[in-house]
Amino acid sequence: MPAKDTYHDAVKNALIKDGWTITADPYFIIYKKLKLVADLGAERPFSAEREGEKIVVEVKSFLSPSFIYDLEQALGQYILYRNFIKRTAPERQLYLAMSQRVYNVNFDETIQIVVEENQLKLILVDTDKEVITKWIN
Repeated sequence: MPAKDTYHDAVKNALIKDGWTITADPYFIIYKKLKLVADLGAERPFSAEREGEKIVVEVKSFLSPSFIYDLEQALGQYILYRNFIKRTAPERQLYLAMSQRVYNVNFDETIQIVVEENQLKLILVDTDKEVITKWIN
């Protein structure tokens, strides 16, 4: 079992505060002989606006000395998970969660090209207050 990311609990608590019910922690992606482990599965309790919406969340801290190395790892993992989630649980959307601070410091207009080209869905979290600050679809 992979270790939890540094911000795993902060992201989980932020999702709960935002009205999500955590349905799997971790979330297993199983396709034929392949077994992958994403951080969280969550679904929003029934609500008038987004009833039945389901997501899978992969949390990344980006704490290594090289942001680009962390981005490469996160992007590769995101694409791999997204491809298999399409096959195993097509009703779920995959999100990459990170701290708002990491996003503000590193995701400049150059990195936005990567976000756009790969159609990354992001959840930004104030990890101190454990609240979601922004959803990027």
